[in-house]
Amino acid sequence: MAEPTLLDLPFDALRDRLIELGQPAYRAEQIWRAVYRDLAASYGEITTLPSRLRDELEERLPIGHPAAEAERESPDRGTRKTLLRLSDGEAIETVAMRYDDRRTVCVSTQVGCAMGCRICATGRGGLTRDLTTGEIVGQVLHVARDLRRAGERLTNVVYMGMGEPFANYDATLGSIRRLNDPRGFGLGARSFTVSTVGVVPGIERFTDERLQVNLAVSLHAANDELRTRLLPINRTYPLGPLLRACRRYVERTNRRITFEVALIDGINDAPSHARELADLLRGLLCHVNLIPFNPVPGTDWKRSPNARVDRFSRVLAERGVPVTVRVRRGVEIQAGCGQLRARRSDDNG
Repeated sequence: MAEPTLLDLPFDALRDRLIELGQPAYRAEQIWRAVYRDLAASYGEITTLPSRLRDELEERLPIGHPAAEAERESPDRGTRKTLLRLSDGEAIETVAMRYDDRRTVCVSTQVGCAMGCRICATGRGGLTRDLTTGEIVGQVLHVARDLRRAGERLTNVVYMGMGEPFANYDATLGSIRRLNDPRGFGLGARSFTVSTVGVVPGIERFTDERLQVNLAVSLHAANDELRTRLLPINRTYPLGPLLRACRRYVERTNRRITFEVALIDGINDAPSHARELADLLRGLLCHVNLIPFNPVPGTDWKRSPNARVDRFSRVLAERGVPVTVRVRRGVEIQAGCGQLRARRSDDNG
């Protein structure tokens, strides 16, 4: 395993490392503020440090920012997808999204994914490895720097990119704590959303954290047969145990849970599917986010027509289930998980 970078280190570990290098402890505060608040891209930008120390740190403790290799931006500039190259040559995807009142980054937690979801391009190549805390944090800082150059500020982080966050639990939670740290980046806990495909032990562990971080569950179907067809993880964690874990989350945290449903034409978008979903979620403090399906290479599935999405939404609302339809983003630039990475791999193959 590669040596940890600065972005991999908690504050106390950074301070200890600097003391080992013969530096006063206050240097940690200078570096922490420069990297996480001032968004320094290199030690050369941290002018509060002596030049000799900057050179030494560049060699002995690199910051660890990923390198942008390819970008695609939608015509309306609402979505920008970036392929980031890591120090070992692996590549991950990060998506920045502009909405009226917020600026959101969607980050990856793994190189590839082992979940094998049929609605996602990431699983085509399987799992390569987990990301480190620093590699997750680096994605956020990359987008935050881009936004700052445009005079804008990052407001939200969603863990909905490549990989399953709860399959890389420690690094995922470590990145949230790092970015939430008021000494540095200082993003409020409620500005984070972790999305899981339904890894029950991860939900249970997350529940016991008692954080103010948002939880979203990719549901996509309200019966085990159909959900297993879409999400193979349902064989391991079927709807019964999954919904029990979700109800425990709500009971322990008093926080609403979001269920994500990607509507696929003729597959899971009938009124009967909506009624089934409403029955499944009855009495649970939740919100359903309907997602127009982003077509995935290798399947002939198509997004549900607007009329069917609207009808599905009405059925849920009539049965008392809070529901919204997510704004469709990034179709023109293949912003769905894994699509840009897969295309680059195909181009280079």
